[in-house]
Amino acid sequence: MFYVYVVKSETTGKIYIGYTSNLEVRLKRHNQELPTKKESYTYLNKGPWQTVYKEEYKTRQEAIKREKQLKSAGGRKFIKAILKTSIEV
Repeated sequence: MFYVYVVKSETTGKIYIGYTSNLEVRLKRHNQELPTKKESYTYLNKGPWQTVYKEEYKTRQEAIKREKQLKSAGGRKFIKAILKTSIEV
């Protein structure tokens, strides 16, 4: 299984969209609990990072396609709407 996910920095409010086959390990890397690249987006934009949205896919290709959709202008609108809804609830 592959996951498309959105994490948000509790410190800066910045959003990161990605995909992975292991969401738990990937979140630990974002939060620097496991080794990561020092020039990565989530390393440079400090966390802690929280998962705010995720979707599950059977193939890597499906996950990559959805990740690209979420990174588009329409996808970012979708994410902002989800975040707004979750804050209001």
